[in-house]
Amino acid sequence: MRKKYKYLKDINFPSDLKNFSSSQLKILAEEVRAEMIDAVSETGGHLGAGLGVVELTVALHHIFNTPNDKLIWDVGHQTYPHKILTGRKDRIRTLRKGNGLSGFTKRSESEYDPFGAAHSSTSISSALGIAVAHKLSNKSDNVIAVIGDGAMSAGMAYEAMNNAGASKTKMIVILNDNDMSIAKPVGAMRSYLAKILSGKIYFSFRETIKLIISAFSKRFSKKAGKAEDFLRSAVTGGTLFNSLGFYYIGPIDGHDMDSLTSVLKNAKEINFNGPIMVHIKTAKGKGYKFAENSKDKYHGVSKFNVNTGVQEKSISPALPYTKVFANTLIKHAEKDSKIIGITAAMPSGTGMDIFGQKFPSRMFDVGIAEQHAVTFAGGLATEGYKPYAAIYSTFLQRAYDQVVHDIAIQSLPVRFAIDRAGLVGADGPTHAGSFDITFLATLPNFIVMAASDESELVKMINTSVDINDKPSAFRYPRGNGIGVELPNINEKLEIGKGRVIKEGKNVALINFGARLNECLIARENLSKKGINITIVDARFAKPLDEKLIWQVANDHNAVITIEEGSVGGFGSHVAQLLNEKNLLDNNLKYRSMFLPDRFIDHDKPDIMYKYAGLDSSNIENKILDTINSKVVVKKSN
Repeated sequence: MRKKYKYLKDINFPSDLKNFSSSQLKILAEEVRAEMIDAVSETGGHLGAGLGVVELTVALHHIFNTPNDKLIWDVGHQTYPHKILTGRKDRIRTLRKGNGLSGFTKRSESEYDPFGAAHSSTSISSALGIAVAHKLSNKSDNVIAVIGDGAMSAGMAYEAMNNAGASKTKMIVILNDNDMSIAKPVGAMRSYLAKILSGKIYFSFRETIKLIISAFSKRFSKKAGKAEDFLRSAVTGGTLFNSLGFYYIGPIDGHDMDSLTSVLKNAKEINFNGPIMVHIKTAKGKGYKFAENSKDKYHGVSKFNVNTGVQEKSISPALPYTKVFANTLIKHAEKDSKIIGITAAMPSGTGMDIFGQKFPSRMFDVGIAEQHAVTFAGGLATEGYKPYAAIYSTFLQRAYDQVVHDIAIQSLPVRFAIDRAGLVGADGPTHAGSFDITFLATLPNFIVMAASDESELVKMINTSVDINDKPSAFRYPRGNGIGVELPNINEKLEIGKGRVIKEGKNVALINFGARLNECLIARENLSKKGINITIVDARFAKPLDEKLIWQVANDHNAVITIEEGSVGGFGSHVAQLLNEKNLLDNNLKYRSMFLPDRFIDHDKPDIMYKYAGLDSSNIENKILDTINSKVVVKKSN
């Protein structure tokens, strides 16, 4: 900690704030907010979401007995205040750095993180699982899930609520409503009513009325029940949650510490045989004017000046891959009215915000609903449109069944723009694009491409526009390109054809994706040792350029593939081809380089790739080891 705080300096764990008065909790909340702003200004990361839940975080740890009571945060980017209060404040400036704190909840990091989360809409499901486990084990500990209104756009949240209501299991779900305006703005009267509706007196009266009603006719009982539902929905807007079996409380002001502590205490003590929904209204970016005034409320930020709010900018002269994608798609859409842009709650992250500014009626942000995004794109494709589903590799995993069943089997020409391919740095393993090559290239009817630089990305987008009989995908990494000149939108690739970049004699490196520059560095270094290397840019994992691979395998003693993906991807397809052609029995040394069979923690991307064995020095070592290894020739019987 840098600043002198009245209370925070002495808070190491939630137990230290149990005896705080309301006025002390308010001061502590402001200190937590100040510490978070100061820390994130140095580390970068997610800012706005955490600022919005500072009072809630303080109130939760004051009222509940964590870590015995299980507190589960959805997504996890709102948990920086939670980390400050749960034994990690002295490490908060290591956020998202190598060997530092994760930007999300992580079970191995703290006992106060009962469930890891970095993707959205998992909190209610995991909380219900924990609550049922407690019920089966006769434990009385509380289970609390905090979910944002954005995460409520995902179907998984409703599946979980439906199951929770039917299970009659006690748990508390806190709906943090900060953007979608699920309910009207709250005022003093609404906070007052929420306190009443969550209190023991109202709850006891409500249960007493139910007992009285049950003694009369079913007809009267139904009418009375409808009257209560109407009255409660008129006051609170909780009809949806009531119908799912939740006892609904709210909405209340999520920045009013008195209301929060009162309602949370009541929710904790209510003897209700089922789940409870506490609906709070908060402001994303609360307490930091630059975040409050920002369109995205400073959702994700680089390092910034606390006094001015100005963020550090990249000094790279090259355009980010995301912007190259957006700009190229716009050029095509200007000529082709059938091109549609689709994103799943990541318009700025995928460049679809730029596309949407140009074509507002042809860009669809479907919310955190990747499954829907994919099938929605499939529906558009059946009507002759050309949908581009721009989805991060790690988020596309959530829609794999739809990719298989709704797109691949029907051979629908949906174009998948797969951003954040490969390792992504500070967001760590939950956001790494590690598996898309493997899970897409294994599907019939798919064309799978990977861009080695931003020029190749433009050509792949150009090529995809004319693929009208099957699905296609092109992947590209996070960050800036390498600064090469971009081609015009008429330059296209021949489907399934790679290219030779450099010719040599000893070893052939077949690259798939953005490791090409590292291959070139390795080649240059080894040429000084008299080792001549051929470098091929495969461009396609499916269909493979069988002719080129066969030629390369016949002309060299050794072939090495390299990709930014897991085992089972490009290298596995090449190995299968070589095996079918009997080239592996013909004194050919074959090796493949891919992401290791483990999850790689967050760090700077170059460090992560070195750890993964995919940087230039590791490529050099792999080449030398391959050259010096002996060939095991299979003997025929």
